[in-house]
Amino acid sequence: MTTRPVPFAPEPADARSGPSAGTLYGVGVGPGDPELVTVKAARLIGGAEVVAYHAGRPGRSLARASAAPYIPAGAVEEELVYPVTRGGTDHPGGYQGAIGEFYERSAARLAAHLAAGRDVVLLAEGDPTLYSSFTHMQRRLTPRFRCVIIPGVTSVSATAAAAGVALVTGEQTLAVLPAATPPDRLRALAGEADGLALMKVRGDLDGVRRALVGAGRLDGALLVSQASREGERVTALRDLAADEDVPYMSMVLVPGPAAPPAPAPAPALSLATADLVTSPAVTLAAAGDAECAGAAVAGTGSVTVVGLGPGGDDWLTPEAAAALAAADDVVGYRTYVRRVPARPGQRRHLTDNRVEAERAVFALDLARRGRGVAVVSSGDPGVFAMASAVLEARAEAGYGDVPVRVLPGVTAANAVAARVGAPLGHDYCVVSLSDQLKPWSLVLRRLRAAAAADMVLALYNTGSKTRRDHIDEVRACLLEHRGPDTPVVVGRAVGGPGERVEVVRLADLCADHVNMRTLLIVGSSRTCWDREAGTVFTPRHHDGELGGDAAGRRP
Repeated sequence: MTTRPVPFAPEPADARSGPSAGTLYGVGVGPGDPELVTVKAARLIGGAEVVAYHAGRPGRSLARASAAPYIPAGAVEEELVYPVTRGGTDHPGGYQGAIGEFYERSAARLAAHLAAGRDVVLLAEGDPTLYSSFTHMQRRLTPRFRCVIIPGVTSVSATAAAAGVALVTGEQTLAVLPAATPPDRLRALAGEADGLALMKVRGDLDGVRRALVGAGRLDGALLVSQASREGERVTALRDLAADEDVPYMSMVLVPGPAAPPAPAPAPALSLATADLVTSPAVTLAAAGDAECAGAAVAGTGSVTVVGLGPGGDDWLTPEAAAALAAADDVVGYRTYVRRVPARPGQRRHLTDNRVEAERAVFALDLARRGRGVAVVSSGDPGVFAMASAVLEARAEAGYGDVPVRVLPGVTAANAVAARVGAPLGHDYCVVSLSDQLKPWSLVLRRLRAAAAADMVLALYNTGSKTRRDHIDEVRACLLEHRGPDTPVVVGRAVGGPGERVEVVRLADLCADHVNMRTLLIVGSSRTCWDREAGTVFTPRHHDGELGGDAAGRRP
């Protein structure tokens, strides 16, 4: 392994620790995603005797969270907890006095290991040389100990990647500065530099906004929060509420004027962009054609709502695959977008799972600007998914001029049914158990009506972190019209790596059987369950009589 000593002026030989002393490694662990830790950093962490890291409070080190998969079980961990982060302090020297003493104590703790001959890996968020607490340890320890820096992916790079923008191009200049920069200097730099990256904006976001307004740079400014972490979000700064509290890990980006601008995101919409491998379904137009196949011409954009099926490429139709490959932009819940092969130049806009209306408006707005947009849904987009959301937004938000088409996909109900046979072989009813868009009383009323009509039920949205105990009400409601031995197919994550399918009695159905990725199929009085073969089917014939005995058998 080659190392690069930090370029400090050499000390006299007797001023430094001897050859048996350990080495201080300042290791950048990137912006948050453990997969963005470099190979070299992971190797050093994995072989570390001592791993040190700063923390805002006990057990809350962002750097350690990024490095956690690589820290060996036997390593000694030195958690350096700040005595104060924001707010006041009782220290007679104020904030600076408290922090200065803290750094001295922290350096002494690390020096004890180094003097004993133990190497110390000091983790740093992002890169150790960019606004990092590592530099305070480096300054205090390098007069006595050897120091090696391992660079990391910077937060600036991660936020620009999340927003899908080029901060600067060609001969443009980029200014990276803390949001706490004095207002006059901040405004001056905002007017002089082509691209801006303003770090640690949580403390004075309003001041940053005022400075950008004064410099005429508010348009195009983006607030990026939690880049590469869970909860990643990109928002146009002008759309952010004045009093909105933003996460600690937030940055304001202002791309250079010649850089390709990111589409203005809808409020509260979380976006990210990536260019992946070329899809074989992409075809270029012959020479002389206007552009290339799938490229947008201003004013002729459209939205295609695409069903991906419940999981796996085998359930993606050729028609859907071709539409995805030809799209200029792919919009959807992050889990679904990541299932889509993309081509170079294609923009991918990842959101969380609770902004369907905003996502639809965002896609329609992109199309109105001339982009070819694919909005993706798991399963079939017309079943409790994005087709309705897009068409509703088109009708209600003034996008009647934007063409929309819907491509079907294999439904979750059909996929679960196929795993056990043919429980949907006769009439069946599809009901969502979510009460986000309709009252719970209506859900129960519809369940009773379908159960009384002796139809098989396919139940979507069966559980979540906040909706667990309601499954007891569903079971009680159905037992009014079904026998306790009625088969219930429980399909979890069908088509994915965590797939699990089982058949249980209706009387045994409980909250432990459901989560966000579970679909239930409740049999009718005619549905047959072969326990030995593990199959469930509903006969195609029906004699017109409803209901069954206490065991769920036909009379």
